[in-house]
Amino acid sequence: MATRTQSRPANKSRSSSNRGKSSGSDSSSSSENGSSSSRSDRSAFSWGNNAGPLLGAAVAGAAIGFAANYGRKFLTQAVSGISGDWDEVLSTEHDMARAVFDKMLATDSSQTWKRGMLLMQLTHMLDKHDHEEEMVLYPALREAGQKVEADHLNGEHGYMKTFLYELGQMGPDSPQWLDKVREFRSLFCEHVNMEEHEVFPAFKRNLSDEQNAKITALVNKEGFWQA
Repeated sequence: MATRTQSRPANKSRSSSNRGKSSGSDSSSSSENGSSSSRSDRSAFSWGNNAGPLLGAAVAGAAIGFAANYGRKFLTQAVSGISGDWDEVLSTEHDMARAVFDKMLATDSSQTWKRGMLLMQLTHMLDKHDHEEEMVLYPALREAGQKVEADHLNGEHGYMKTFLYELGQMGPDSPQWLDKVREFRSLFCEHVNMEEHEVFPAFKRNLSDEQNAKITALVNKEGFWQA
């Protein structure tokens, strides 16, 4: 009898211990479930705890890129913009394009990469230059009664774009590439000579200082945005 009485507390102790373990296990399971639920509740697109630094870096990177782009535009336009009045700005850009034509004509068929880069450079320069003239100068010429000259010059821009297209299509290793560049350069020089020696001087003579300054500002503005 005494043995049975002594064994009961031991059984109770073991039972209590088992309940403690079970309770601990349930608690641990509950904690794991809660953590799992927390993880599952979090969106797959959640930024997490590092959102602040990541967003800050993204904003800083965008700001640097934005500033670099505007810096490039400023420097590109400044090259011709420092020349002076609108006619001097456009004439400087003519000289810059002539220089690229000459570099293109100095290449041979083995320099395909260089030819491609020069054609890309010329395309960008003429796109910017044509935009300035078509958005500012030619409309001003028409208002001043020089519609025939404006329409003629504007039409030649279309032919120059055709040359750019044809050079791009034939490829820099084509045997006809240099001949096409020479033909293109000839049209370009004829076009800019008419502008610089006939159209620009006749138009500028009839401008007031205020009108001249306004056209200069507009040409530089359009050039900046197109750069």
